[in-house]
Amino acid sequence: MPGVNPDVRGLLLLVPAVLLLAACGGSSNSSSSGNSSGGNQGSASGGAVAQTIQISEKEYSLTPSTVTVPKPGTYAFKVTNNGTITHAFHIEASGGGGGNEVDAGDISPGSSKTVKFTLSAGHRYEMYCPIDGHKAEGMAGTISG
Repeated sequence: MPGVNPDVRGLLLLVPAVLLLAACGGSSNSSSSGNSSGGNQGSASGGAVAQTIQISEKEYSLTPSTVTVPKPGTYAFKVTNNGTITHAFHIEASGGGGGNEVDAGDISPGSSKTVKFTLSAGHRYEMYCPIDGHKAEGMAGTISG
């Protein structure tokens, strides 16, 4: 590139490489990531994902309602609202009491959100729709490993 400042030329050569790396960066179509309150029984995580688990929500069920993971680690939960009203998705250690949890927030009908959660060996977790009354109507399940 004759007549172009060498510093600018170097930057121009880096732009395609950066764009290529960004395109290969591994998007999870994540609309939301969760928050964690710490501890070691599981947590919201930004770590590498071992597997993406698909969860379908509708009035008033989670499918599948039981998830067994092959090993401890960080998993992505892609939650799709296949119902006709707004739902949400929450994961916490069984027994509640604070601790680690992740919440996807509201999910509109026809939409999906992905949250990441790190599961520990030998622990059980609850997943459910936290919107008033939905858990009691059957929008609940378990995760174990």
